[in-house]
Amino acid sequence: MEKWLEMLRCQYNYLLGQRFDWWETHRTAVNSCSLICHLPELSDRPTYFSQKQRLTQLKKDRPWYKEVQSQVLQDCVKRVDLAFQRWLRGDKNGKKSGKPRFKGKGRYRTILFPQVKPDCIQGDYITLPKFKTIRLIKHRPLPDGFKIKTAQVTRKADGYYLTLSLEDISVPESTINIVPTSENTLGIDLGLKDFLVTSEGEKVEIPQFYRKGQDRLKKLQQKVSRRQKGSKRYQKAVKQLGKHHQKVARQRKDFHFNTIKSILSKGDVIAHEKLNIKGLARTKLAKSIYDAGWGTFLSRLAVKAENAGQLIVEVTPKNTSQNCSGCGKKVPKKLSERIHNCPHCGLSMDRDQNAAINIKNLAVGIPVSSKAQSRTEAQAGAAEKPDSHRVAIECG
Repeated sequence: MEKWLEMLRCQYNYLLGQRFDWWETHRTAVNSCSLICHLPELSDRPTYFSQKQRLTQLKKDRPWYKEVQSQVLQDCVKRVDLAFQRWLRGDKNGKKSGKPRFKGKGRYRTILFPQVKPDCIQGDYITLPKFKTIRLIKHRPLPDGFKIKTAQVTRKADGYYLTLSLEDISVPESTINIVPTSENTLGIDLGLKDFLVTSEGEKVEIPQFYRKGQDRLKKLQQKVSRRQKGSKRYQKAVKQLGKHHQKVARQRKDFHFNTIKSILSKGDVIAHEKLNIKGLARTKLAKSIYDAGWGTFLSRLAVKAENAGQLIVEVTPKNTSQNCSGCGKKVPKKLSERIHNCPHCGLSMDRDQNAAINIKNLAVGIPVSSKAQSRTEAQAGAAEKPDSHRVAIECG
């Protein structure tokens, strides 16, 4: 596996370099160049299909690549194409990624087998193409009636992990038809003092796994920097550092799933703010925000809610912490002020709970500002006025 990963890493870098070379020399049209300039020799643009066709020649020029299964090599080409297209064009939502980087040693960690035999798993053993039989530890039995589609082997700090994707045609597509109401909706407000506060007043403390393990992380990083790069002691120190990061990530993952399970049991509709996490991470609170893992938590919440047949609603966070959830009037307060005291209606509560109630009201369709409430009432009155006028004329 180590040999395959190293060969795939070299091939990934070679294919990515081909794309960069073409892009640097051909990104400007010929008629857009200056009159006196060097014109390189024009060549065809490397695409997914053209690079995949060259894999046959690759195995002739470098016979050791015959050891790698053909579909695994094709998946390497697919990854290069996906990374390059997301940088230039973006994904289906138009969101662009950063410029792809060449992978250093040990940075290529995954081998994907797009096709495996339906009976590849027998007991505690799996048969993979060109790997024969490998022993595995199943953390749970495979469900009956499901067909194994793909197998993915990933190298992590403490060993290799196998991920299987399963398909069952008999499972119908889920359609969620839930209308948010005040009874079935729960609003949550994410924060750094508490991880989240619900509209019912329940709080979940923030664990701060990364900050608690910073002292150990500092010592391990110092150990790595003192070792001679490339030596066995250096590799051992890097492995210890990777295991520490893996432990922190697993602690955070377990906390997220336990919190999600608790939240989904309290409402059919979960409402939260549509946060600009990348923008917030540019502030001095970046370490605390990444330690909390808001983005990962919201992604996991959306997946688990869909699997459970529940609905997730994102609302605009504008003035949700400033407006009063009782009267709707704006009550400006600094971030250090943790209690919401409304001088207009006398409402006093935790500012995060006040924000969670406003988020819930926005998801239900209730305006959270006094101006919006008066505007809504005026529109309702204007809609009723022509009918009453018409009735009066008829009566007269």
